[in-house]
Amino acid sequence: MRSIHRTAKMAVAGLALIALGACTSQYLQHGYVPSEEELQQIIPGIDTRASVEDVIGVPTSSGVLRDSGYYYIETQIRHFAWKRPEVVEREVLAITFDEAGVVENLITYGLEDGQVVPLTRRVTKSGDGDIGFIRKLFGNIGGLNVGQLFEE
Repeated sequence: MRSIHRTAKMAVAGLALIALGACTSQYLQHGYVPSEEELQQIIPGIDTRASVEDVIGVPTSSGVLRDSGYYYIETQIRHFAWKRPEVVEREVLAITFDEAGVVENLITYGLEDGQVVPLTRRVTKSGDGDIGFIRKLFGNIGGLNVGQLFEE
């Protein structure tokens, strides 16, 4: 009886340890920002797009307006138990270029520099409602007037 009681206590303690272990935070790292040593190799006014790619690699993203810049983005996300994942750290390296494709500036932004931009989904509804294909196809049959067909 005593060994069963002891085994039950050990099982409960083991389950409690497993439950507590499941509640630890897990961190995921996404993206890439070059190290400070790599960034020291880039010289504004001298390096070009091609030399930047050779030194630190292809960017995570680039500017859409006239290829204005390269953006290297690294994000750390914390997952904790039942809670929604939370971004705890974000670093964005922006490398801007002039019209000739020569490096103008290197700027680093952190999470504290950003603004949360709410994304809204706007859906434009059509005037047809929920009319099916067959109903659209044959919808005007009842609107025909035989007298209109034979008028001259």
